[in-house]
This record gives sequence, C-alpha cells and structure tokens, in this order.
Amino acid sequence: MTIQNPEASDLITESRERAKLSSGAINFALLANILLAILKTTVGIISKSAALLADGINSTSDIVYNIAVFFFVRSAQEPADDEHPYGHTQYESIGALVVSAFIITAAFTIFWNAISTLIDYFQNPGDFSPINPIALYVALFTILLKTVLYFYTKKIGIKTDNPTVIAMTLDHRNDIFSALAVVAGTLASQFGYYWADPLAGAIVSIIFLVSGIQILRDSTDILMDTVPGKALDARIRNTLSDIPGLKKIDNIQAHRFGQYLVINITISVDGEITVRQGHETANEVEKRILENLEFVRAVHVHYHPKTE
Repeated sequence: MTIQNPEASDLITESRERAKLSSGAINFALLANILLAILKTTVGIISKSAALLADGINSTSDIVYNIAVFFFVRSAQEPADDEHPYGHTQYESIGALVVSAFIITAAFTIFWNAISTLIDYFQNPGDFSPINPIALYVALFTILLKTVLYFYTKKIGIKTDNPTVIAMTLDHRNDIFSALAVVAGTLASQFGYYWADPLAGAIVSIIFLVSGIQILRDSTDILMDTVPGKALDARIRNTLSDIPGLKKIDNIQAHRFGQYLVINITISVDGEITVRQGHETANEVEKRILENLEFVRAVHVHYHPKTE
C-alpha cells in the first residue's frame, strides 16, 4: 500500500521552482567567476601577488565546475521513468561531489604554490619587492562580490535544499577567506614582510581543504542513503503512537531521493479485526506520516496480524 505526498501536480510545480532558483544561483556564480578569474589572474601577474594569482587560478577552476554542475542540476530536472521512479534528483548530490573535488584540488594547488613561493623567498629574499597596491583593490572588490553571492546562494540553498547549491555557498565563503588573505599579504608586503603573502595563501588552502572534505562527506552521505536514523525513528513512532488498531511498529526504513525521503514501515495490527479494518489502520499510518513529516514523498506500509 502506497500513498505519495504531495500531489503529482504540486511536485512538478515545486520541482520547476527549485530548478529555476538553483539555475539562477549557478548562472550568477558563473558570470561572477568569469569576471573575477580574468581580473585576479591579470592583476596577480602585474602586481606580483602570489596569493592573488593563486586566487585567480581558483576562480578559473570555479568556472569549470560551474559549467559542470549546471548540467548536473539540469539533469536532475528530468522526470521520473521506469528506471528512476522517483526522478533524477541524485544528480544534485553528484554535482556537490564535483564541487568538492574542485575545492580539494584547488586547496592542494594553492598550498603547493604558497610553499614554493616561501622557499624561494628564504633562498633569495632580495628578489622580492612590495606588492602593487592594485592587488588590494581587486581583493576588496572580490570580498564585496563574493559576500553578495554567499548570502544570495545561501538563501537559495536553504529554500531548495539542493546539495549542489549548498556546496557552492561554502565555496563562495572560501573565496572570501582567500581574498582576505590577499588583503593581509598585500598590506604586509608594504612593510617588508614579503613572506606574509604566500603564508596567507597556505593558510587559506587549509580552509579550502576542510570545507572540501565537509562537502564530500555530506554529498556522499546522501548518495549512500544516509538518513536521520534514531531521530527519524523516534519521530515516526511518536506520530503513530495513538492510532487505534495499531499494536506494534515492527520496522521502519527510509530511503533518500534528493531532498525527499521514502518511508517503508512494517506494522502489526489486531489479528481479530477484518482485512478492511487493517487496511484503514494502514491508511491512517500513511496519512499521519505524510501530514507530520514534510520531507517525506511516499510511504509504503506492510501490515500483518498480531495475536495476543
């Protein structure tokens, strides 16, 4: 016995709205990263700022993953079919994996570049000179733009519960930290502390790595069907506790499909009641779960008799 929630037409409307919002966040990020990649890479070379140049390389990689996740989010909009009865929303989690891969790769690239620059400085300190202050202005512009992107994308991520958009929110936050490192390194170089610029880049790369691992873990949990577990079990049991005719909840399982869960539940009913009465009890179980757990799309109930 199965009841789906919400109605099919509501799901289609909701899916289209989620797709529109998610695509908007991705397109906004793509345009911003194209501008920042050109600006930071060019100025990084001119100003001789290792941190800004590394940040420009990171923005270039952001462009690549923005394009990749665009296609994943678009694929997630495909309707359900025989092979994918609950749709293709898992593509969103794959998109988040792509984001994490690029962030982790950028972290190692920036760290290696920073360490190489530090080694060069200690071997040949005379080759270094103050960073052109123009790098400071580019970094401040980056902070401003990425702050706007961060709050906008965070709002969309909360509203859509899209793993890809949520991952992009963390990446925008990383870019703010990276730009702050450029500001710190540029200011320090004006006072002769030329080592501060690459050191700041190395610190930021560690922040990148931590957030990349966090995104990787979260998206992997979704793909591995990880669910709230004990908390969900307790909530369902509490919701069903006073249903007439329900003698025992034998088993509760949940499967994740994008931002939704599908519940499989086995219950015991009074063995002396009619099949119709057992059916009504199962219907009430489905109804209660769908009404009280807003993130559940469908409920499958199996019931069997329990004798005293």
